[in-house]
Amino acid sequence: MACDCAPMLRLVTTLLCRHCQWIRRLPPLRAFSNPGGTAENQVTVEALYDLSVDIQKIRQLKGWVLHQSPAYVSETASLLRDMGAEGPMIARVLELYPEAVLCSPEQQQAQRELWRSICPRERDLVGIIEKFPASFFTSSHHANQRANIDFFQSLHLNKRIVTKLMASAPQSFSCPVGQNKEMVCTLQQAYLELGGDAANMKIWLQKLLSQNPFVLLKPPEVLRDNLLFLRDRGFTTSELLRLLSKLRGYVVELNPDSMRHTLAYSQETLGCSEAELRDMVLNCPALLYYPEVILAERFEGLLRAGVTMAQITQTPTVLELTTQIVSYRIQTLRSYGYDVRTGSLQALNGTKKDFEMSSGKLQLRRERPLFNPVAPLKVDD
Repeated sequence: MACDCAPMLRLVTTLLCRHCQWIRRLPPLRAFSNPGGTAENQVTVEALYDLSVDIQKIRQLKGWVLHQSPAYVSETASLLRDMGAEGPMIARVLELYPEAVLCSPEQQQAQRELWRSICPRERDLVGIIEKFPASFFTSSHHANQRANIDFFQSLHLNKRIVTKLMASAPQSFSCPVGQNKEMVCTLQQAYLELGGDAANMKIWLQKLLSQNPFVLLKPPEVLRDNLLFLRDRGFTTSELLRLLSKLRGYVVELNPDSMRHTLAYSQETLGCSEAELRDMVLNCPALLYYPEVILAERFEGLLRAGVTMAQITQTPTVLELTTQIVSYRIQTLRSYGYDVRTGSLQALNGTKKDFEMSSGKLQLRRERPLFNPVAPLKVDD
């Protein structure tokens, strides 16, 4: 005799589904209390779960946030959603910077209006928040931020430059405006004293700040000390301007002691005169900022490939390339029939697209920049 089990199966299935939903919402078993014994804010935890935020990741990195009250999870999500952000992006922002939920709705709205003064398109602003959430949700220095925005706009800098500065170096906008004024004034004064054209100073300053926003966090004395050191090493005023224009804001990442050691090592290794060393520095600023251990590795890699010190002296820019890149490019050039041991090392500074075969020989199609000031520097901190 057959029995109808369908009603029972439906009941069991319904109960299992409800059980699974409850299990998914249940936080992993763990003692949810901070060292002080305060329990987690369960309202915050549940709200983050509803947004598909990885709670475990927050517990591991910034668990203290989950113990704070009040927290504004739903309000933060609503703000981002209203600006055009979608669910996955909201979850990523809250995982990366959970402190955002501690900003009150009033603070968040004030930040939104502040940022819109330099980034009016909210779609662009959402992209900035996704990459730099701490910059947007840092609201404790609102007055300083406003004053610094007004200052940089008074310099007639491009809004995109001001936005990039505030996003990538928020500390410089949180500090008193007088600090930034002093550094900018020092940079402008150095540029003019070295013979820079006043008509081009705004463009020069924009490039400098966009390529290294952290220059604003350095004391002006660093710039002065570095320029004085280089002047004492025999660089002329025009050469200092040329070098400053190549290094841009990265000149403040250097210091006299590190430059002294690096230059001494390079001169001894290359066996060149002071004048020859200055010429090489002008073409290859890497000789100022790479520590000895990195330069030693690159010299060794080039010599192992059959390159001579005389060739390196003629084309010092090859020292800006890692040993791995040099090795790969030498092999690539060899496949074209080009031997760096007998040819110019300038070929190593190019890529496949820069070469063409002419009469059975490899020819450099176009010149490449000798120095890329945007590339991050390897500096001993």
